[in-house]
Amino acid sequence: MIELAGIIILGILAQWIAWKFKIPAILPLILIGLAVGPISTLYTADGAKLIEPIWNGYKGLFPGESLFYFVSLAISIILFEGGLTLRRGEVLNVGPVIIKLITVGVVVTFFAAAIAAYYIFGLSWQISFLFSALIIVTGPTVINPILRNIPLKKDVSAILKWEGILIDPIGALVAVLVFEFISAGEGQAFTQTALIEFGKIVLFGFTFGFTFAHALAFAIKKHVIPHYLLNVFTLATVLGVFVLSDVFAHESGLLAVVVMGMVLGNINLPNIKELLYFKESLSVLLVSILFILLAANININDLLLVYNWNAVILFAIVVFLIRPLGVLLSSINSSLKLNEKIFVSWVGPRGIVAAGIASLFGLKLANEGVEGAEYITPLVFMIVLGTVLLNATTARPFAKLVGVFLKKSEGILIIGASPFSRLIAAYLNKNNRHVVLLDNNRFNIEKAKKLGLEAIEGSVYSDELTNNIELSDVGYLMAMTGNAELNKTAISKFEKHFGEHGSFRVVSSDEMIDPENNPKEALFSHTDDYIKLTEVARKYPNIKEVPINSKEHYDGMIEIAKSDPDIIPLFIKNPEGDLEIIPANNLEVEYEEGSELVYLGKSMLLDDKAKSTNLKETVEEGKKE
Repeated sequence: MIELAGIIILGILAQWIAWKFKIPAILPLILIGLAVGPISTLYTADGAKLIEPIWNGYKGLFPGESLFYFVSLAISIILFEGGLTLRRGEVLNVGPVIIKLITVGVVVTFFAAAIAAYYIFGLSWQISFLFSALIIVTGPTVINPILRNIPLKKDVSAILKWEGILIDPIGALVAVLVFEFISAGEGQAFTQTALIEFGKIVLFGFTFGFTFAHALAFAIKKHVIPHYLLNVFTLATVLGVFVLSDVFAHESGLLAVVVMGMVLGNINLPNIKELLYFKESLSVLLVSILFILLAANININDLLLVYNWNAVILFAIVVFLIRPLGVLLSSINSSLKLNEKIFVSWVGPRGIVAAGIASLFGLKLANEGVEGAEYITPLVFMIVLGTVLLNATTARPFAKLVGVFLKKSEGILIIGASPFSRLIAAYLNKNNRHVVLLDNNRFNIEKAKKLGLEAIEGSVYSDELTNNIELSDVGYLMAMTGNAELNKTAISKFEKHFGEHGSFRVVSSDEMIDPENNPKEALFSHTDDYIKLTEVARKYPNIKEVPINSKEHYDGMIEIAKSDPDIIPLFIKNPEGDLEIIPANNLEVEYEEGSELVYLGKSMLLDDKAKSTNLKETVEEGKKE
């Protein structure tokens, strides 16, 4: 009882440590597992592990093969959740570099790593290819925490993010197929019997996965399952498919759930987000328990297998030769610059799927007496820990070294995708600023996307936004919804993440009544609330620019804007085309010769002569008053 409670407590503690220090959760999980497992034998009085996963006669959690059953079921749920995230449309839209990384890059890693393992450790080709299949995957759970606080060009962040998301189920599928091939042949995978057994595994795996995915989707669409049972019913179905497929063809269950997840993720389901949230929460708990158990199950003798120079050489080849080769071949004729290719080559930490499946397959094959199977788990754990530690500690300085680190985050996050927000975002986008709109209104998001704008459907109350590494170049925040409390929440929650150079919000109707007490983060002016912005954008749906001739000229135009409700100053555009947001305290804006005032509303003046005269009169009248 104490051990079970301890595993859960330590697992959640590891997840909290990972969140607190912005590191991949797999790192503290495995380190804790090793500390209470094999390493604890060095300091306990009786030389026993603090946590012993397998019952050894007087101590242990799982008798017989129960640990394998638990690990198999847990991995099946994790792989199903990974399969749900793989969308066909996303693969087609992410760009040629990412598609090549998950095809060409996978092939390079699969063959090159297998050759390296075969010649360095003298493993059989079957075990060598299983090792190479397991280290194909990177995964978002290890990539995102490393890159979250590194301001990078959006394209570089997107490549690393999508590679991690898409390669997880692909790598798992390859690893499962290689494992099934080895298992089918019982160590002699090239016999006719082995090929027949392998064919049965593939046939039943794909058939059961595809069939039950469509059956579940049909039941969900027809409301056969009540809403409150949807998540647990899906969980039961996944476990049922895993077990049933395994009955018909031994070891085909993992393949079935991966296929089921991938098929279900590409069917238009109304409740797919709920399923993803539930499976994600369940996966966090399972991963927390699983990796402490698996790391604790490793013995000192297993660690000694990779405590040599051969392991160092293999690690160096995987990180400094195979990964760069895969990236360079995948980025031929792409828009990536050489320094960007080098950085993408450097960042390739292996993740949770690799370590989890490696432990399961390594244990199963070792129990079956397959020669060299004892190397699988320690070798993969070595690659996982090594790459995570290397990238977590060096990614930021390496980004600065190769010149991909953005010195200034110029991206802009706009909360709210209403018509005037879309109008402003379109202007910013046209002027080469990375703009992202956030709104929980699907209609507004679809309208924004039709304009070619980057838009995210979501809520400011969700933590998903801060996990989006594609927003690492965002340094400005503009909250422009019709809900004053929502705007304030956005400022307080996101100003540290996305408001490095400025966090602004439109004033509320109540604040507009008393301009003297308006907040310092007020946007554009103290008299432009959501209603006024919406009305002006409706009447004058375009943004205009007017040259600024002098400081007095600028001050005069601001006075005109204050007196005319149909004119709202937005930005100052300098001669280089850079834009500066005008805050409510707009007289503090720095003027540069050759700049332009960017504003929303009706035309201010008809010609330059009229501008000069009228502005001069306005300024003089202001001085007299």
